[in-house]
Amino acid sequence: MSDSTSRTALRVLVYSDDVNTRQQVILALGRRPHPDLPELEYVEVATEPVVIQNMDAGGIALAILDGEAVPAGGMGIAKQLKDEIHQCPPVLVLTGRPQDAWLATWSRAEAAVPHPLDPIQLAETVVSLLRSRVPAAT
Repeated sequence: MSDSTSRTALRVLVYSDDVNTRQQVILALGRRPHPDLPELEYVEVATEPVVIQNMDAGGIALAILDGEAVPAGGMGIAKQLKDEIHQCPPVLVLTGRPQDAWLATWSRAEAAVPHPLDPIQLAETVVSLLRSRVPAAT
């Protein structure tokens, strides 16, 4: 077994009330968005209380939150997570339009990617956020 496959999978929380949005994110990223990173394990979530429950439990390397979700939008949830969780993992917010990036800044999310999702932009953003969470291979 090689060193890279023995590393623990990174748990990525994907929140949206829309199953199609969650599937777009997961399909765009795949199991291994970059060879330097361990495989990703997805935690699909459709409601705000379950996001909070999963984040409070720990073990999440990255949260991807849909800013267009209803009734609880990802940006409001991001702000709550950043306010309430000590050493909160990175948060990526999916915005309705590129012009909404300022709202992601308000939410204290580390990054924002606009709808419609560009798989390459999404993967590059996720890889850059996860690299900070993974110790360098020796």
